[in-house]
Amino acid sequence: MPLRLCPHRLLFFYRDGTLIRNEHMVLSESDIQAVIEVLLDAYYHHRTIFIMGNSGSASTASHFTCDLSKGTILPGRPRFRVIALTDNIPLMTAWANDLTYQNIFAEQLISLAKPKDIVIATSGSGNSANVIKALKRAHELDTVTVGFDGGSVKDLVDYCVHVKSFCIQQVEDAHMILQHLVCTTLRDLIRVNGKYFTVNSY
Repeated sequence: MPLRLCPHRLLFFYRDGTLIRNEHMVLSESDIQAVIEVLLDAYYHHRTIFIMGNSGSASTASHFTCDLSKGTILPGRPRFRVIALTDNIPLMTAWANDLTYQNIFAEQLISLAKPKDIVIATSGSGNSANVIKALKRAHELDTVTVGFDGGSVKDLVDYCVHVKSFCIQQVEDAHMILQHLVCTTLRDLIRVNGKYFTVNSY
């Protein structure tokens, strides 16, 4: 079945009720809903969301931050608090140069993250050393962790949407579509009711 709250936004994956996929790629409706719930809860409790990734996933992390920060704005409503850990190049290179590249995200979290904040990892392989180290640090800081995609990341996060494909380009495309889906759905959920409610009540 298409995602109940906004089936029209899964056009890249559904057509006339039929899932469009290759033999490996399947997306979990319940996993997508769970991530939306987590971010909606963060919004209503004014928690900060941190997003990270490498290479193409770094670009996706920055894009996701932009859309979640600006694309969800509604008149008279609070705004999402979002920081891309990929965007402070001087700071990242300082940590990479003075320690190791594995520290570029974890060290930023030590400075910024508070308990119950959200840390999102976007990773095509799911095995990037700096992302894994940051997720381990995130748990030590008592944050809530979300992952887009598999590998080791899948086992380290509290919530995960896994794109079951071995083609990195397809995985990165799916991540961007999913994150657009998340942002537009969140905006609609906030628009229809200013009070807290669950995805399934929409």
